[in-house]
Amino acid sequence: MFRSLCLRLLCCLPLIFTPQLFAADDQALATTPEAQKLVDTQNELISLQNTIKADIARLPQSEGEVRTIIEYRIQTKTLTVRNKIKALLEDGNIDKTQLLALVQQQLQFNLKIDNYYNDSVNKLSKKLGSADDEATLLTISKRELDKDKNYKQRLETYNWLEQLGEDVSAEKAEFTQYLLARADNFDSFVTYNQQQLQKAVTVATDAGKDVTSAQTARVMQLKERLSQNSQSLSIDIDLLDALGQNTASLKKTLFSVSGDITQDVLSIDVASSLLEQWLHTATDQAVNHGPTLIFKLFFFCLILFIASLAGKLARKIVRNTVSNSKLNFSKLLQDFFTSLSSKAVFTIGLLVGLSQLGIELGPLLAGFGIAGVIIGFALQDSLSNFASGMMILIYRPYDVGDLISAAGVTGRVSHMSLVSTTIKTLDNQRLIIPNNKIWGDTINNITAEHQRRVDMTFGISYSDSIEHAETVLKEIVENHPKVQKMPAPTIKLHLLGESSVDFIVRPWVRPEDYWEVYWDITREVKMRFDAEGISIPFPQRDLHIYRTSK
Repeated sequence: MFRSLCLRLLCCLPLIFTPQLFAADDQALATTPEAQKLVDTQNELISLQNTIKADIARLPQSEGEVRTIIEYRIQTKTLTVRNKIKALLEDGNIDKTQLLALVQQQLQFNLKIDNYYNDSVNKLSKKLGSADDEATLLTISKRELDKDKNYKQRLETYNWLEQLGEDVSAEKAEFTQYLLARADNFDSFVTYNQQQLQKAVTVATDAGKDVTSAQTARVMQLKERLSQNSQSLSIDIDLLDALGQNTASLKKTLFSVSGDITQDVLSIDVASSLLEQWLHTATDQAVNHGPTLIFKLFFFCLILFIASLAGKLARKIVRNTVSNSKLNFSKLLQDFFTSLSSKAVFTIGLLVGLSQLGIELGPLLAGFGIAGVIIGFALQDSLSNFASGMMILIYRPYDVGDLISAAGVTGRVSHMSLVSTTIKTLDNQRLIIPNNKIWGDTINNITAEHQRRVDMTFGISYSDSIEHAETVLKEIVENHPKVQKMPAPTIKLHLLGESSVDFIVRPWVRPEDYWEVYWDITREVKMRFDAEGISIPFPQRDLHIYRTSK
């Protein structure tokens, strides 16, 4: 069947454009710029026709995706041809007889393409009844959508013929009746597929974490099929609107599926019909269930109000509890427990309120579980930061107010959350660092200990007294008020360098006094060495010049 269809296409396409359509002599045509342009257009059309012919010849030997690509090429080239015909119609310089032949043959080609799609659908329909019906139905829906796109071209071709003075009223009337029947079928398809999709979603939701891949695949296939059928119905509605038909009921169905309130969907008929339906439903609900619904809403609001008060009370109690110095919780852990307590209480109240409204919590929670898995894949980096924040919360390598060096940054921690840490650098810059950057790097908590050693080195000349210099250094260190007595400062001769004798000076101080002690002692050493006549050497070289006799 497929080979015979391709042969019919091969017989039709070579006649779409032929040089005989332009019967005038080429030499005579080329006498004016307009005539030369017409000749160029003729040559382009012939070239396109040859390309389409070659692609159609490849169809019988092609299968799968290769055939899809060839069909796409044919559609694209055909669209180019139609655009050139449209340009010729707008130009008006070509003889109407020649142009009419072009348009008529486009119509014949359009009808052949429709036959090709029909044969393809029939061939697919014979496969129904096997184990893979869902995939086959989806393929049929896609092919039906191709047919509807082809119908748009057919209506445009009818309009071209009318523009050229041809009477196609009978053809358009027959085409209109066909489209009405087709749109009615798609109206049923869309409604049916929507119902099946709702059932499939319910089954998958009820399954929760035990949902199978087959159930998930069916939901996705039904969504795709519903989308394809909705697009076909939308195209048919547009065509029927162009043909002057009443499509209010069809638009109502389309809107109920897609919710797309655009273009002509909000026509008076459609809007009034939808409004009437909604008002009727609202009236029935108000009369039959109004008092019960009002009581449930009042009870729901009351539960939320009580849950809000209970959340605030829980927040206050937890804050007072975790701030107890005996528990020694970190600031981050205190904030975490405080925030979690109020939100947990309010969430429980919300779930209780929803249950009073008659909402089943089981499917809702299962849906949240499925959504959580999807969101987890989408927010992997954020979850990595969250996990790092939990590790920081548990192991407490630093807290708010500590001076740390981590992720290549040194500064004081001003704020912490489960996803990031805010650090103020020593020059008062505010840096927000993701927690996974900090946890994945070396963390140096400078202020974690109560004591810090200041490491300094001072050099004297080889000609100076070692005992004298050592005595001066001890006096300077021991007399500084912020140097701690225990552990005792370390002052020792350390190195005999190239140009100096080096002492190490290592007093212990509180972390916040580090730089003050460092700067004070360095200044005092220079002043005392100068006063005591102790020289601080610097690198130098002696240059000796000898005179030699020649």
